[in-house]
Amino acid sequence: MASFKDIISGDKPVLIDFYATWCGPCKTMMPILEQLKDEVGDTAKIVKIDVDKNQSLATKYQVRGVPTLIIFKDANIVWRQSGVVQSSELAGLLKQHA
Repeated sequence: MASFKDIISGDKPVLIDFYATWCGPCKTMMPILEQLKDEVGDTAKIVKIDVDKNQSLATKYQVRGVPTLIIFKDANIVWRQSGVVQSSELAGLLKQHA
């Protein structure tokens, strides 16, 4: 299995969704991310990370609320926001950083 560093180190933008199974807004994000995945195809990666199972990563990136969405490019954070974000906005951000 690839390490988190490997996942975020590519030249494609990587959208990480820090979520929790008990979080209502996180459930709202699920179909939005599915739609986004269809829209961006393989120009970007979309990865979901359960904060309860990956507390060290959540701590490292100071995730205090879920969902927290972070876009990485070449292992650097290029965008970050907490809460529900529409797929059109996310698609635009991923294209901008592609």
